[in-house]
Amino acid sequence: MADITLTIDGKQVTVPQGSTVLEAAQKADIFIPTFCHDPELSRYGACRMCVVEIPGMRNLPASCVTEARDGMEVYTESPAVIEARKTILELLLANHPLDCLTCPKNGDCRLQDYCYYYGVGDTPFEGEHHEYEVEEENPFIVRDMNKCILCGKCVRACAEIQGRGVIDFAYRGVNTKVATIMDVPLSESECLFCGNCVAVCPVGALQEKGLRSQARTWEVEKVKTTCSYCGCGCNFDLNVKDNKVVGVTSCDGDVNGRALCVKGRFGYGFIHHPDRLTKPLIKKDGEFVEAEWDEALSLVAGKMGETKKEYGADSLSVLSSARCTNEENYLLQKFTRAVLGTNNIDHCARL
Repeated sequence: MADITLTIDGKQVTVPQGSTVLEAAQKADIFIPTFCHDPELSRYGACRMCVVEIPGMRNLPASCVTEARDGMEVYTESPAVIEARKTILELLLANHPLDCLTCPKNGDCRLQDYCYYYGVGDTPFEGEHHEYEVEEENPFIVRDMNKCILCGKCVRACAEIQGRGVIDFAYRGVNTKVATIMDVPLSESECLFCGNCVAVCPVGALQEKGLRSQARTWEVEKVKTTCSYCGCGCNFDLNVKDNKVVGVTSCDGDVNGRALCVKGRFGYGFIHHPDRLTKPLIKKDGEFVEAEWDEALSLVAGKMGETKKEYGADSLSVLSSARCTNEENYLLQKFTRAVLGTNNIDHCARL
């Protein structure tokens, strides 16, 4: 594909033909704010926050859906662009709760960041405010539609990444909202609680219930790791506070991007569960007692050897887990067949 060259804020940028103005600006490290845009989702162009000025175009186009052309001149911070972005923010604030001090999304909210960047602290627009009931009856996600800015990212994430289409826009005009079929709570819908909608939400409309109740954004240290629930190898960030994992959030994973299943995103309670085994247990005098690994492995090896000698190799069987890596499962089946001498090996993909 041929390359094209355009000028953005006086800086020449060369990008592949078919790139958007936003992509060209990002390649040149030129800041353009966005709400509805996401590189993993379809192009939308609804929020208009990314408008730019292009001489020859009648209006201010949205850079996320405007194709870059050879020789095009783009201005991302002209007076008209800044005024338009400020007005968009003021319109959003006209029907948005100003509870940043108590909002769990404080410090990780794109609306808050842009209002600070453009010096928007209040709105001249007055009118009715939504008073939706905060939905928190399910154990995973808190939905506060009063804070929704209708960017549509959650709708596209559900349809395009998860392939479910559980939520969509409902009603019309000022009453437009993101809702499930018949506007029932998530717990009564076909939602799988994968949380991919939460991962793309730029404001506080969708939040991880467990994480937001235990830590503020700036209190956690994020540690990138690989999910152990299956062999897919998805990456995510463990959110750690006081040496304790308090939540999981998406990162830019090599395998999964930001997408996670419900187990990967919300199934971290076992880490610090009081019933979790931290050492091998050996039954002595009818009671399970803790033992060291060498003692436990020696006992298992001895029992397996005795059983094989007395009853034959097919008296033994091995159960592996889909939570192991492919390499670990391969070694286990080689051990089962080559060392134990049996084909009795299976695995369970469930928890």
